[in-house]
Amino acid sequence: MESAEVESDILRRVRTLLRELDGHHPACQSDRGMLRWTLHKKIDQNPSNSSVLVRILVKELERAERGDFRHYIIPLLHTLMYALIKAPCISDELCSRVYDFCKKLLTLPKPFCTIGLDYAIRLKMERTAPGTLYQRMVISEQSLKSDPYPYQEKIFIFADPDLLSEAICNALVTDTEAAQVSQSPRACMCYVIVHAMQAALDEGCDVSGLKRSLQEMPTSDVEHWFQQVVAAVECAGQEGSADRGQHAARLEKIYHAVLSAPQAGDASSGGLQGTPLPNPNISFHLWTEDDQLWKELVLFIRPLSHSCEPNCLSQDLDNFEIQDIISDCECCEQTRFSVLSTDSGIERDLPAAAEEPFAPCSTETEQSRLQRKGGIKKKLSPLESVAFLQAGCNGAGAKPPAKPLKRAGTPPEPAAPLRRLHTARIVLLGDDRILGRLAQAYHSLRKRETRRVFLTPRLNLQFYYIPVVTGQPNTLAVADHAATGQEELCEVAGYLGRADPWYESNINTLCHMIPKLATMPSSPSKHLVTDLFITDVVAYYVRMGIQPVCFQVYAVKIFFNDPAQEPAEDVFLTELRTQVQDSISHKELNITKKKTTLDGPGIDLTVTYRKVVVSDRAKEITMSLRSTGLVMKAIPADEAEDLVCLNVNITEIVRINNLSGRSFSAVANRLKTRNIKIRSTEQRPFTVCLDKDSRRAYRNVICVEVSPCLEPSYCLQKTRTMKFSLHETEDVGLAKYMPKSLLLPINTFAGFIQ
Repeated sequence: MESAEVESDILRRVRTLLRELDGHHPACQSDRGMLRWTLHKKIDQNPSNSSVLVRILVKELERAERGDFRHYIIPLLHTLMYALIKAPCISDELCSRVYDFCKKLLTLPKPFCTIGLDYAIRLKMERTAPGTLYQRMVISEQSLKSDPYPYQEKIFIFADPDLLSEAICNALVTDTEAAQVSQSPRACMCYVIVHAMQAALDEGCDVSGLKRSLQEMPTSDVEHWFQQVVAAVECAGQEGSADRGQHAARLEKIYHAVLSAPQAGDASSGGLQGTPLPNPNISFHLWTEDDQLWKELVLFIRPLSHSCEPNCLSQDLDNFEIQDIISDCECCEQTRFSVLSTDSGIERDLPAAAEEPFAPCSTETEQSRLQRKGGIKKKLSPLESVAFLQAGCNGAGAKPPAKPLKRAGTPPEPAAPLRRLHTARIVLLGDDRILGRLAQAYHSLRKRETRRVFLTPRLNLQFYYIPVVTGQPNTLAVADHAATGQEELCEVAGYLGRADPWYESNINTLCHMIPKLATMPSSPSKHLVTDLFITDVVAYYVRMGIQPVCFQVYAVKIFFNDPAQEPAEDVFLTELRTQVQDSISHKELNITKKKTTLDGPGIDLTVTYRKVVVSDRAKEITMSLRSTGLVMKAIPADEAEDLVCLNVNITEIVRINNLSGRSFSAVANRLKTRNIKIRSTEQRPFTVCLDKDSRRAYRNVICVEVSPCLEPSYCLQKTRTMKFSLHETEDVGLAKYMPKSLLLPINTFAGFIQ
């Protein structure tokens, strides 16, 4: 009877979760966004119910497919897979049902077929070697050393201190630090061993005895058995013809060796015991420097040695920036991996053994050698530029260091291909303004990688976004809120929520929940909620959110009314807004008053743009009008609209002559385009604000040119091609197959559901 009650309670929770997807929100608004969390936490408290939850979710998935409720499929599938990864043991029959359902999704359009294929591949390994998904997740997230699976992951949470209150930032710092306190490498290795044994041996595993044996072992022995388990699981997972029974037999040998005293009948009869899934490696960063994202990624790939002082970081990375400037002059050269020479070129620095690296040469050859001259050897900083990065390439998956020269006739050894062993998951907290900063940083990073490739072949970069709007904004936010409402500040989150209902249910609900939790008075209940809820939701998002929605980044070139001032180049992601600038001098003020009396408020503009037509043919249009300002929106109000299109709203001033005299009215002039140029014909300046951020405002502007931002690597390849074919207009060679536009991918659970 108790089992029937448990199953009924879980089914009720699942049905409530589905009703929320249909827009029927729970009666208690505080439960919004917490239904998935409470469901998984209930299973964590009693792991023996994992199979019950998986069986119910499979039935609901099959019912959704029969009834054509496709919007249920992806949320149910993510919930099921997360429960399956954390479950201590799932029967092969149940895994087979989930696997067969995932194969059925291959006949559906994207993203169903994409997610179905990904989960089918994972389930195939899980059926052969139970515990593989849990093991790989823990190894990569905790950066545990393992040759069979050498992947590493890290979550970087970035928040702008000018956009979020100090209380929210402090609460997030406290929570992320608290989540890492009880997670030592030894404990994580024990988790992997116990979970693998229980997943393979089921009731034949004495979990309590196994944990007791591991606790009494020295760390070196725990690491030894951890490596044995990882090797056995990975070997079985990679063998397509491997049998589940053979895998269980291998682990049973290791299990008895760990217990050291196997006895018949010593298996525990207390049922399944859960093994906690450790929180991922999370670091919290207040975004205070423009190049902070790039620096953190470089240090993730190439950590600082313990002998280096922390305050040397800025200086050492600045030295690398100098090398970037030097390499700008060589951008037309072929991109290649350089090997740093340690030879100073000074005779007295030459080691004695290096004078005769080969067989003795003839006298003529000896005389033809270049003579070394006396000089001054420049001292370099400990982490100077190329040496800093080149040393980081010597790890696993990197290119091997340069080998000594070989004699003629010896075939060279092929270079090992680079592997992306590191995954950086960047989580942005805030509103559209922090996404504007991300677009800037991402564009800068791509330009760096075009000049000198380092991160791209070694790092898998994933972006995530959690909207947070504070109820009590600071001074900067107050200034921005004067012209922009809270809904306007979260346009990207609104678009992602409309495109992906599971994102709306789990992530967009955090918009106001995180500030409330951060400002709650200290109490045991507060710590129970914040320490578990916020960290768990972030972990669930980055683990299961694997489908990107790509946003076009737009380039803007800004010209000023002072001819001596160089034009400014910038990028934006969501919005560009222009307004008439207040006159400064008394003379300009008088002219403006006269002009306003005759022609109305605003300034005369010339707008040149390419009209978007169905045939995608270029149709350039030029018009002149008087306007008080305009807004270019890059995020469409409807998810069915094209993402690579600007919606321009121009406030046009129209003069009306009637019997009572002259009057003026404001008319909204709307157009769609990808390329547009705005110019003040009367040389009166206006202001430009990018991505709703008052810190990114330009004054004294007379002309603005906007177009889709091009991928820097494509621009470089295009430049090289033009050198050899001056009259070629279309893309040829490698440029023909490279991505042309710079797109910013933000991960969600489903991507864009068609």
